[in-house]
Amino acid sequence: MRTVVDLTRCEGYAQCVFLAPEMFELHGEEGLLYATSVPEDQEERVRQAAAACPVQAILLGEEVSTGVR
Repeated sequence: MRTVVDLTRCEGYAQCVFLAPEMFELHGEEGLLYATSVPEDQEERVRQAAAACPVQAILLGEEVSTGVR
């Protein structure tokens, strides 16, 4: 699975960091670092993080484009 975060939508609520800390990390107060390729053992956590995002900034899929809308 692939992950892309629309950083123009992300408002730094950090729900993803709490739910999938191995995949998402806050850098400074508002910067978000994340892994684009999700290992199988982290897929459920990343799905939960995407569902919990208040602004729905996390996109998931096998062929997520890097050209986020």
